[in-house]
Amino acid sequence: MFSSLFLVLGVVSLAQAAQFNVTVGGGPLRYDPQFVNANPGDTIIFTFKQSNHTATQSTLAQPCVKASSGFDSGYMAVPASNTNGPFPAAQLTVQDTNPVWVYCKQGNHCQQGMVFAVNPGTQFAAFQAAAMGNTTASSSLPVTASTPTAVATATATSTPTSGTSTDHKVVVGGSTLTYTPSNITAQVGDTVTFQFMQKNHTATQSTFANPCRALTLTSTSGQVGFDSGFMAVASSATTFPTYTVKINDTAPIWVYCKQTGHCGQGMVFAVNAVESGANSYAAFKAQAIQLNGTSSSSSTTSTGAQATQTKSGGVVKMNDRGTSVLVGLVSVVAGMFLA
Repeated sequence: MFSSLFLVLGVVSLAQAAQFNVTVGGGPLRYDPQFVNANPGDTIIFTFKQSNHTATQSTLAQPCVKASSGFDSGYMAVPASNTNGPFPAAQLTVQDTNPVWVYCKQGNHCQQGMVFAVNPGTQFAAFQAAAMGNTTASSSLPVTASTPTAVATATATSTPTSGTSTDHKVVVGGSTLTYTPSNITAQVGDTVTFQFMQKNHTATQSTFANPCRALTLTSTSGQVGFDSGFMAVASSATTFPTYTVKINDTAPIWVYCKQTGHCGQGMVFAVNAVESGANSYAAFKAQAIQLNGTSSSSSTTSTGAQATQTKSGGVVKMNDRGTSVLVGLVSVVAGMFLA
C-alpha cells in the first residue's frame, strides 16, 4: 500500500531510527539480508535489481499468498542492461515489533525460497521451508476491500527538458466513475499524481488498441506497463492514497481502471493524446466502451510506456495496517513517489 502522504500511526523518534537496506534479486533469487530485527520507527529500504521482483506481504501460514490486507510494492522491472542503477526502491517504516512476512510473487520465486521477514524471532527457517514446500500460486489482486490498503509511486529515469516541471493532479473515482481531468497534456519531466477516492479503483496502463487490458498483458515486445494496483478507500476516509508517474517523452499514454466493469463504462484517462488524429481521447474512450474490457485483434505498441514502467530512481513507501507497518508515499531526494 502506498501514498504520497505519511499516515502517522504513532510517535517515532526519527533521531534514533535505523535504516536497513535490503537488496532484492540481481542474480540470486533472494532478499539480502533475508531478515532483519527492527524497532518501531526503523525503516527498511528494498532496492530492486534484475529482473522483475516484488516485496509482497504474506503470512507465516501461507508464505506464498498475498495477505488479504497486506502491502505490495508491485512488480519492479529492471532491465538486464541496468547494472549500475538507479534502481527502484520500496520503503517500510516499522511501527511495532510484530513479525512481518514478505515474499516475491513473481512466478515461482517464492517456492524457490525468495522470502524475507521483519522480526521473525526463531521462525524464519520454518517460514522459508513452508514457502519452498508450497505449490500454490500467488493470489491475485483483490477487487474489493473495505478500507484504504495501498498507495504507490512510480517514476522513470529521465531528465526534464526544462528547469521546471509540473505535477498534474488527477482525481480517481469518488461519486462518478471518472478520472478528473480525464485527458491532459504533459511535458517531459512532469509528473502525474493520481489521487484515489471512494471506492476501489486503479490507474493501469493500457494501449489505444486494447483500452481495457493491461499493457503488460498485451504487449508483443515485452513492455511492462505501470499499474497502481487496487486502491481501496472507505466511504468515511479523510486521507486518500496516491500514485505518481513521471513523464519521459510526449508519446500518448493510455490508462484505465481495471475494477470490474469500470473501463467498459468509460473510466479511462490519457496523457498527450493527439486530438487532431484518429487516436484521440474521445476515440479511446469510445473504444473502451465498445470493447467493454475485451481484447481487440490489433497488436500492441506504446512508446509512452517507457515513461513510467521501470519505476527507477523512486521510492515507494508501503503501509500495512494489519501489522502496524507504516506506509506512505512521498517524493524523495533520491529520485523523486468497492465497486
